[in-house]
Formats: sequence, structure tokens, C-alpha cells
Amino acid sequence: MMVLVTGGTGLVGSRLLPRLVEAGVECRALVRPGKKLPAGVIPIKGDILDPASLAEAVEGVDAIIHLAAVLRTPEAEQIWAVNCEGTRNLIKAARAYAPHARFIMASTGLVYNLDSPRPAREDDAVDPQRDYPASKAAAESLLRDSGLNWSILRFGFVYGDKDQHLESIPTLAKMFKWHPANKLSMIHHRDIAELVKLGLTGVLDGRVVNAVDEAPMSIYEIAELIGAPVTPSSEPLEHPWWGQLDGSLARELGFRSMVATTWQAAREGML
Repeated sequence: MMVLVTGGTGLVGSRLLPRLVEAGVECRALVRPGKKLPAGVIPIKGDILDPASLAEAVEGVDAIIHLAAVLRTPEAEQIWAVNCEGTRNLIKAARAYAPHARFIMASTGLVYNLDSPRPAREDDAVDPQRDYPASKAAAESLLRDSGLNWSILRFGFVYGDKDQHLESIPTLAKMFKWHPANKLSMIHHRDIAELVKLGLTGVLDGRVVNAVDEAPMSIYEIAELIGAPVTPSSEPLEHPWWGQLDGSLARELGFRSMVATTWQAAREGML
């Protein structure tokens, strides 16, 4: 099986690619000049914002794993260009040069509404207000309407493999005024790889799937775990279920978390 990975030098892609190679998957990755890829990955020079560069990347592949995205930048135009128009370009190339390939796209649990009455489920309404989740929701719609064989993974908070993402939590909590009791559904890089490999078998075809582990973590707990405590509070939560995703569907489809909790990751030195 030959797969194309976009975003292969990013937070998720750089940790996913070695696991796919180890599993025996032939990988090529779309990469801009000057960027390095893990060993065993075939580089294809290009950019999802350059449609002309995508034909070589997608031609002949069995699957596309679309991870390329822009998240934390004040430049809204860049977020929409990469996340939405870049996805549009990739879909167009796939339809022209790899119409039978599976197209697995990474999205985010941030697309769900703030006022959910329980952990968010895949068929819940989405109405994101910020540019990043709004652009990902728009990209999801493009893919679902593409006629391709698609699946969408809505990631919880991604962490692990010394990516330093957990360490951003206190800053994000202050920036977005998160209550210390707010909980986030989590997903370790190792489990992202397990879900992607499951997706490559076809089990997730035509589905949106929440990609999370078995135990949400509070902002307070995460901050304590990384040694950067936040100020405690007994104020009531305004949106008590925001950030929490229901992972039942993934488990029903056969996903078994290898890193079931962030506490396990800490005990086993996988943060």
C-alpha cells in the first residue's frame, strides 16, 4: 500500500510517519524545500497551495492522509487558505489522479458547539466561531461532498512523544480564559497512528470519528502534571462539557487505545 501524507513535518505527521513506515506502509510525503522527513519516506516536493505540484504527489496512491493545517496564527487569511483552500486543491487532485484512493482527513473536536449538554458526538451540530475550527468544518464539508472515499478524524488534544504540546496548556488557558475545571479529551500520537492504520483498512470509510482516549483531563490536572500550576477556582463552569468528546464510535469500530490516559503516558515516560 502506498499512501501520501500531507503535513508530514508537522506536530502529528512527523510522529505518524515513522510508525507507518515501521508498520510496513509505503509512504510518500508532500514537503516544501528545506524540510526534512523521517527515514524511509519518499519526499515529493510541493505545497497544497500550489495545485500544479499535487498531481505527482497523489498519482497512484492507495490512500491520502491529510494532516496539513495552520492553527495558532493571528493571520486568519492564512488559516483559511491552508485549511480550506488547500484541502479543496488536494481533493481536486485526488479526483483527477487518484479517484479510488481513501482520503483520511484530520480535523478537530473544536468544531463542536460550546453549549453541548454532554460529551460531543459525531452527529452533533457544529457551529465553530474561531477561524481554525471554522476552517476545518468547512474543509470537512468539502470532503464529504467530494465523491471520494473519505473519513474524518476529529482529534482531541494531541500530545506525547516530547512534542511539548501539553506545556502550552497554561498559556492557552490564560489566553482563552479556560476554567481550571474544564476538561479536555486527549489523544496520544501513538493512538493517532492506531486510528490511521484502522482507517487504512476501510473500517472508517464514510464516517466522522472522534479520536480520543479513555479519560479527559482537567486544565488543573494537566498544569499540575507538567509542573506549571494554574490558579484554582470554585467559580461555576459556564460550558461544562466543552472540550470533551464521546469516543464510543471509535471503540465500536475496533479502536483500542494503546495509551488509555495521560496518567499512563506520564507513568510510562511517553509525555
